[in-house]
Amino acid sequence: MRVVKQINELRQTIKQLKGNQSDTSVGFVPTMGYLHAGHASLMEAARKQTDIVVLSIFVNPLQFGPNEDFDKYPRDHERDLKLAEQAGVDIVFLPEVSEMYPRKIKTAVSVAGVTERLCGASRPGHFDGVATVVSKLFNIVKPNKVFFGMKDAQQIAVIRQMVDDLNMDITVVPCPTLREEDGLALSSRNVYLSAEERKQALVLSSSLRLAEQWIATDRLPADEVKERVIRHISEAPLGRIDYVEILTYPGLEPVESGAAPESLIVALAVKFGTTRLIDNVIVEMGS
Repeated sequence: MRVVKQINELRQTIKQLKGNQSDTSVGFVPTMGYLHAGHASLMEAARKQTDIVVLSIFVNPLQFGPNEDFDKYPRDHERDLKLAEQAGVDIVFLPEVSEMYPRKIKTAVSVAGVTERLCGASRPGHFDGVATVVSKLFNIVKPNKVFFGMKDAQQIAVIRQMVDDLNMDITVVPCPTLREEDGLALSSRNVYLSAEERKQALVLSSSLRLAEQWIATDRLPADEVKERVIRHISEAPLGRIDYVEILTYPGLEPVESGAAPESLIVALAVKFGTTRLIDNVIVEMGS
């Protein structure tokens, strides 16, 4: 496994590994580090589906708001590199902020429509930062396939929209959310939870299981399901709801009365102390 920190070195390393084989495929897993088993599952999927696996570890300042946790975002590069090597990664791109943004950036990528709701509503500018850095990384790595976890389902919708709209020759591969045995979605932010907050945070996954039943089996209307989910989460006294939404997926549009979308997303964001957790479930509506 090779670890590179400069853009030019990364491009040259990928070129060397590809050699003269024009059909050699490149799989790419962009991350902000502090890797866990969920990230490992993305790397393993890339290992199975592509010839060369590139992982990036970069905490992107553009996607953090002024009161968010950029400076205290957890970092452990030594541990990250061990996990990446175990997962069969070929190249790790580990740039400094000054390498990605050597001067004040004057160009941004903004995706409309799928960014105004959910996390985009409470974190203005967040998805501009995501789309901009991902676009930069795609241009640097030039991957054939990119792998993202469905825990960040809105992020996947944004990246798919960007790839489609800009005719990028890239396949976006969504991968299932990995969870602890008790149901809590794996997240780098889970380390911030106290023991009691961690216990009460299980209300997120239990709410999603109930919502899926209420929608797919009981066929309750979206508004009623949303009200039930809010009541259920409110049973956890340490939880403060940022949002509970039921939308079409991947379009992220409100569910209109009488409409029959193929897929819905039930998406949650809840704060426990200073830790903001997100989770979701995609409900396939069938016939």
